[in-house]
Amino acid sequence: MRTIRTAAALLTALALVLLPAAPAATAAPGPVVELSATEGGKGGEITVSGSGWKPGALLMLLICGQGAPGRGVIGGTNSCANTEGRAATVDKRGAFSTKLPVAEPPEPCPCVVHVAGVTGRQDAVDKEFTVAGHPTAPLPEASGDGRLAVLAAVRLDGSSGILVWFGAPARREVVFTVGNLGPAAVKDPVFEVGTSHGVFAPQYEEHQWRGTIEPGRKALIRLPAELTAGAHGDYQVSVKYAGKVLVEQPWGVGRPWGVTLFWALLAVVVPAALFRIGMAVVDRVRPVSGAGRAAAPRTRTRARPRRRAPARTPVSAPAPGDGETTAALPWFSPDSAPSAPESSSPTTTKGQA
Repeated sequence: MRTIRTAAALLTALALVLLPAAPAATAAPGPVVELSATEGGKGGEITVSGSGWKPGALLMLLICGQGAPGRGVIGGTNSCANTEGRAATVDKRGAFSTKLPVAEPPEPCPCVVHVAGVTGRQDAVDKEFTVAGHPTAPLPEASGDGRLAVLAAVRLDGSSGILVWFGAPARREVVFTVGNLGPAAVKDPVFEVGTSHGVFAPQYEEHQWRGTIEPGRKALIRLPAELTAGAHGDYQVSVKYAGKVLVEQPWGVGRPWGVTLFWALLAVVVPAALFRIGMAVVDRVRPVSGAGRAAAPRTRTRARPRRRAPARTPVSAPAPGDGETTAALPWFSPDSAPSAPESSSPTTTKGQA
């Protein structure tokens, strides 16, 4: 009996170990969207609220045509009233509430209120909604098992203009050839084009290609790609279809040296202009002193040529006893004529009677 009890205890312990442990908590529910009304006319307003979203996420709210909760929005955001869309931020509890104006989408109903995450985890929820007075049409048939695959090399068409050298956004076209490998046709496929830099994840934008690709046929796809202003460095362009990445192409963008040149010139021109303005102000407000007063400009006159005196002919003195009066020399008066030099030896009367 003791042996039987020991064996039973061992079997019980082994069963407790092998049994799966009960979950500690139930799985968190997915994001939920609630509408204050399921129908409204153009110009009205409804309140859109939700719960179970990632805290701090930024959401985009749109009214879209050709949509259903089970199939999503056919044609992507091209089927939505984008101009009347609203943005909402999820609070710390994962909830949000905002008012959304009722607008007519570019595509016929059935319509939905499309709520999608813009940042972080990009969840999407479609809630059925009726736009009163808007035309309705049946949803297009599903494309079945149509599958697209890239058949040729991918390239980026386009070139950078002079404005890109000064920081304008760089633009290219992603060109690739796809083939329909499935048994059904693919009509108006919606591709997602995104660009990434470094370790950052690409931000995708939807682009719809107009046309039908029959089974076994191929088509040339051209999709626009654009970077932000001033972007430079090594980028990568990605194209997704049906949640699968079809294309990845590197894109090298040069540095906008025009912006650097502009700031360099600005750093030289502005100080020079301020210096000249400051000198002009100082010259205007400083007092004018006598010593600092500028001398009046002198007028240079032409020197008159000096006249030479005419040559004078010497006048000979008349002989004594001729009885003529001696004429005065022209360069001095008779009164100022030089006197005869006195004899240095005195006159003596010795020996005279």
